[in-house]
Amino acid sequence: MQHERRRQTGSVTFVTITANKTADLGGLAIHYRETGSPGGTPVVALHGHPGAPGTWDEVAAGLCASGRYRFIAVTQRGYRASGRAESYSLEALRDDVFSFADALGLGQFVLIGHSMGGVVAGLAAELNPDRLIALVLEDSVPPRDGLDMPIPPRPDGELPFDWALVPAIFGQLASPDPAWWKQLSRITVPTLVLGGGSTSHVPQDLLAEAVKQMPAGRLVSLEGAGHTAHQTQPDRFLAEVTSFLDGQGLRAAQRPDGLA
Repeated sequence: MQHERRRQTGSVTFVTITANKTADLGGLAIHYRETGSPGGTPVVALHGHPGAPGTWDEVAAGLCASGRYRFIAVTQRGYRASGRAESYSLEALRDDVFSFADALGLGQFVLIGHSMGGVVAGLAAELNPDRLIALVLEDSVPPRDGLDMPIPPRPDGELPFDWALVPAIFGQLASPDPAWWKQLSRITVPTLVLGGGSTSHVPQDLLAEAVKQMPAGRLVSLEGAGHTAHQTQPDRFLAEVTSFLDGQGLRAAQRPDGLA
C-alpha cells in the first residue's frame, strides 16, 4: 500500500510517496515504510517503545523532498506488523539493523534512532561504525545508569507489540551492560545527538557526557521539544538533521531531475 504526502516549501509543493514493504531476515519478517528516491542516500530510522514507523512520516517527507534521500522507517522485531521472535534483547535488535541493511543491499547508510531505537542505533554504531555514513540519536544514548522504571503488569487486551519484549528489553535498560558506556569511543562516525531539553525525562547531562566520548559527536538541545522532538517539533528536528547531513558531503548528490 502506498501513501502520498504533500509538503509546501515556499512556492513549491513536493509530493512524496511512502510504501509499506517487508524484508525477510532468515524467516523473521521485518516491516518497513519507504519514502523517497530509490537511488538516494539511504536513511534507516528506528522507533522507540511502543513505537510505530509512521511517526517518522513527516520527517521522511521533508528530508526526501530534495530527492537526495531514501528514508526507511523500520518496524523492529516484535512490534506491530513485524514478526514475533522467540527471544528479545537489545543486541538482537542491534544485529537486526545490519541484517536488514544487508537484505536491502544498502551498503553504507545513515542511521537514526529515537529513545529505545536510539539505544539500538548507538549499540550498532559501537559494533560496526564503518557501515554508517552518519548517526543521529534523538534524546537517547546507550545508557550508563539503569532506568528507575519497574516493569508494569501486562495490560488486558490486544497489544500492538509482543509483551515478551517488555521484560526482556526493559530489564536490560534497568541493568545495562557496563561495556555499552565504555565503548562509546568506538562511535567514530559523525554523530548528532538531539536532546529534548528541560521538558524531556531523559537526563540531558547524560547525553552531554556521552557525546564527549564520541570522537565525532555533537550535541544540540531542542529546548522545549521534549522526548519526541521528531513529532512535537518536526520542522526544527528536520532542519537540524538536514544541516548535519549536508555537512557530511551528501549535499552534492544529484536529484532525479538533474538539479543540485
